[in-house]
Amino acid sequence: MTRIDQQISAELAMSAVFAVLCALLAPVTADPRAVNCSQVKDAFTDLGYSPARVPTEETAGIDSITTLSSAYTPINTGDRGKLSHGDDLQVCAPQRSCCNAEMEENFVQRSSRDFEKLMDGTSEELRDAFMTGHKRFDEFFLELLESTERSLNEMFLRTYGKPYLQNAEVFQGLFAELKRYYTGGNVNLEEMLNDFWMRLLERMFQLLNSQYLITDDYLECIGKYVEELKPFGDVPKKLKSQVTRAFIAARTFVQGLMVGREVANRVSTVTMSSACVSGFTKMLFCSYCQGLFTLKPCNNYCLNVMKGCLANQADLDPEWTKYIDAMLLVTERLEGPFNIESVMEPIDVKISEAIMNMQENSMQLSYQVFQGCGQPKPSGMSRSARGVFSPYSPEELPTAAAATRLDRLVTDVKEKLKKFRKFWSSLPEAFCQEEHVAAAESTEDDCWNGHKKGRYVPEVLKDGLTNQVNNPEVGVDISRPDTLIRQQIMALKVMTTKLKNAYDGNDIYFQDSNDESSASGSGCGCTETCVTESDSFITDAPVQVAEKTDETSSASIIQPNLLLLLLVLSALALKEHWR
Repeated sequence: MTRIDQQISAELAMSAVFAVLCALLAPVTADPRAVNCSQVKDAFTDLGYSPARVPTEETAGIDSITTLSSAYTPINTGDRGKLSHGDDLQVCAPQRSCCNAEMEENFVQRSSRDFEKLMDGTSEELRDAFMTGHKRFDEFFLELLESTERSLNEMFLRTYGKPYLQNAEVFQGLFAELKRYYTGGNVNLEEMLNDFWMRLLERMFQLLNSQYLITDDYLECIGKYVEELKPFGDVPKKLKSQVTRAFIAARTFVQGLMVGREVANRVSTVTMSSACVSGFTKMLFCSYCQGLFTLKPCNNYCLNVMKGCLANQADLDPEWTKYIDAMLLVTERLEGPFNIESVMEPIDVKISEAIMNMQENSMQLSYQVFQGCGQPKPSGMSRSARGVFSPYSPEELPTAAAATRLDRLVTDVKEKLKKFRKFWSSLPEAFCQEEHVAAAESTEDDCWNGHKKGRYVPEVLKDGLTNQVNNPEVGVDISRPDTLIRQQIMALKVMTTKLKNAYDGNDIYFQDSNDESSASGSGCGCTETCVTESDSFITDAPVQVAEKTDETSSASIIQPNLLLLLLVLSALALKEHWR
């Protein structure tokens, strides 16, 4: 090679080196996209952080460095000066950046807190509605039981006096069992009410037949004829139907409110996945690193992030909707003619009518009992006078209020239940409608799309876990559903089944909450169509039986028994004759 050739080669080499240097220096000194890190520092400070660790000049993301190094022969990579890789950012890379790893970590921690606050704020009304509703209904039903018992005690004490005081525990036991049932006790309402009427019959029979010695065995015999005798008329049958339906509906509805409250509380505190934290951080704070902190995330961008973060919550929605619909069904039972308020408030009148019915028919009843169980031995005491009990006078009958407290409670809770019917699937929209979270839908081009200012191109995904397989913003493992959410779904299924049964007047007890088919029934089991009796408690006029003396009563009992014996003997004799 000649000297001239050597000189040309040296000049070309120098030109190449100069070109590389110019290329490396150009982005720092002349790129119009350069970020003003002083503004970023101010914005970072406004968030409440110390500005001390904010870079004074822009760094380049990994993509930018890769492009430069692939175009030219690498030089000293140990020190790139202003064009470093942004301290190995994990969430906000690869982008041109005024952020470092410490700032990013602050953003991540803030994102977790902001998400929790957002979830707490968005679900606060829901949680408060169920908490308040449960408290109000529970207090109302318990107060109703107490006031009804107090009213009965005052009225019976005034009306019946000493006979009531001597037998008050029968009525106290009734209310104690009703309260135990309502508060979750394993009480069979039908059996409990049957026991109440049987105990009342025993006490009444003894009072009305005090001239006889009534033993426990004799009382047991009387119990065999209760269905046939109907000592209290139709009152027990009607009251049983009304009380069972009313209490089943009331207890199940309050249980439903409690389940809704617990589900809302637990689902509202689900822990964010690391992928959700990263996606949420990138959406809210990575724009700061590019100096685009005034931009809000694009609405569709926000929706995809939220659908990824709240995929499991959205899966709660189908069962939640069924649960809400079942709750609304049961509110019809709280408003209808068999609601617990209209059943319990006049219960003292109904029981009093039953007592009057037995007293008016006491002679006929005693006659029939003596026929079936035999005449008891005299006690040596004088017979109780007729009119041991005095009925209500008309002016003492209670009157129903035009608008009850229960009506107001039901109206209020129905509005809230309807409002929250699609709550869990609407969470992403609720989050992204917050002014500080996302831009309005109308500003499609003037928003942060996760990379720069501009339109968000990816399609908005559907709700639910299985639809997040290709979520561009949040990596979601669709093969691993959230365990806590699945537990709440099962709790809602169990409660929905109980509510539907309560609507039909059935009370079910689950032996295993994980087995929907495992249940044992109690309660009246009566559907709406079987209620054919009038709500009125006007009983048929009793058959009037002439009052007899003890002697004539005894004779009338002995004669039918002797006649029956003669007929039996005659039949046996004829049978032997025809053989």
